[in-house]
Amino acid sequence: MFDSSRPGELVESAPPRVALRNAFAHPFDSAIAAARTCYAPRLITPEEITDKQRTNIGAATFYSGHHTVYQHAHFEFGLENVSRQFVWSFLHAHPFYNSEQQSQRYVRLDRAQAYVPQVSLFFDEKSKEIYESAIARAWNYYRELSALLIGDARNILNDIWHVSPMSHPKRLQKIERSAEKRAIEIARYVLPVAAFTTMVHTLSGIVLHRLWRMCSASDTPSEARAVIGAMIEEVKKIDLQFFERFATEPLEELPEWKTVSQNQNTGESFAREFDAKLNGKTSRLVDYSPNALRVIADSYRAVAGLTASQCSDTEALDRLLNPARNLYRLEILNVGVHAPMMRALQHTNYTFAKRISHTADSQDQRHRMVPGSRPLLTLADTREPDYITPMLLANNPRAKDTYERAMQDAWSAKNQLLDRGVPLEIALYVLPNAKSIRLYESGSLLHLLHKWTMRTCFNAQEEIFQASMDEIAQLREVHPELARYIGPPCHLRAGITTPICTEGSHFCGLKVWLDFPNTPRRI
Repeated sequence: MFDSSRPGELVESAPPRVALRNAFAHPFDSAIAAARTCYAPRLITPEEITDKQRTNIGAATFYSGHHTVYQHAHFEFGLENVSRQFVWSFLHAHPFYNSEQQSQRYVRLDRAQAYVPQVSLFFDEKSKEIYESAIARAWNYYRELSALLIGDARNILNDIWHVSPMSHPKRLQKIERSAEKRAIEIARYVLPVAAFTTMVHTLSGIVLHRLWRMCSASDTPSEARAVIGAMIEEVKKIDLQFFERFATEPLEELPEWKTVSQNQNTGESFAREFDAKLNGKTSRLVDYSPNALRVIADSYRAVAGLTASQCSDTEALDRLLNPARNLYRLEILNVGVHAPMMRALQHTNYTFAKRISHTADSQDQRHRMVPGSRPLLTLADTREPDYITPMLLANNPRAKDTYERAMQDAWSAKNQLLDRGVPLEIALYVLPNAKSIRLYESGSLLHLLHKWTMRTCFNAQEEIFQASMDEIAQLREVHPELARYIGPPCHLRAGITTPICTEGSHFCGLKVWLDFPNTPRRI
């Protein structure tokens, strides 16, 4: 066991690295050509655009709010040395992007690499030392927990797969690799949200304009300004006018903070009130469309041109949800919004209150068609540790003790920084991935179906799996007619098509489809 007062290593940090990997050749002229095409008898090409048109049409479209013309141009960036706190709080806090991000679930992070702000944001070197020591300690806890948990993971997997010392060496190797991944997946809960990540991030030109305008509207305004500013500079290298022609600057006065007292400090009260509403659930249904069944059936009949006498409500629902009758339910491409009949599921909505960890919510928010109202942690800070404990940790006393010390150390460092006058924006970076996030999330049945299908698979992240199971159980209480055909891909495909499991070599080892939702998940 290591001495948590002596981190024993330096934290590696560096400025964000932003590379423009792919882009339109002439993004601004393409936008103006698109605008001209709206009023022309033929297709206008970027090569035809004159400087007068750039000036007049550019200003007319941009300042009057006709921004779709700037949405055609897309920019694919490679981002390195950006924090997970920045990605969660800002870069993924809206639906209009695409990202492929390095996974902490499957990639072992051997080196302590994290965002360390400039000394000017700390006020003094002692605060910077507290910050870096907290980051280094977190990495030591990560290594210790990885070692403590691998045996438990191995034992559970051996039991699920009926592995013994006499099993084939390749099977033993596969179980060992899987056990290691399970261990680091849980150990990552102690890593700080300051931890660096790497990603490919693609977005449209108008979204990049909006991000620059709104880069102060998050828990990470300093990092956001640096990263978004660097992205804009990369675009300017290929087309200076895409940004230079419009004088936009980040908003300085933001309404979220306008009425907040400097001494508000109501995070604990908010957390207690929110958790009481959950009543022990990970996710609790707080609102739904009361006439869902009739509206869905009416919508289906509108698509199919049927009367109620020709197609009853029960028949309409079965045609939509039963995978044996509706092959769209078995599609791997998630074609719901493209299928005329499936659009009937967009007219009923459900809202859930949920509490999951920062690291789980970073994955949950990728379901962009099920948007959430997530907290500004700078307005909901708690002095006391406030975190989620995964199942594998809870069942190992030694690992749980280490984990709880890691949580205490993280919050202690954060509080020390605040007591020294370091801004909350900076102090929050030392908090762990385990930090509780409380949010409200809403979606139509169409998009929740996709989410529930993906996240009730036993390979899904533990907390999102539990939240999805909570949500389906509550759907079953209010609309049992809709819940019958909801579950993981294997549940939908069994007896209809093959393969039953779509995970291939990642099959969880359990025949979940035989008794869903009653099959227990052990790891």
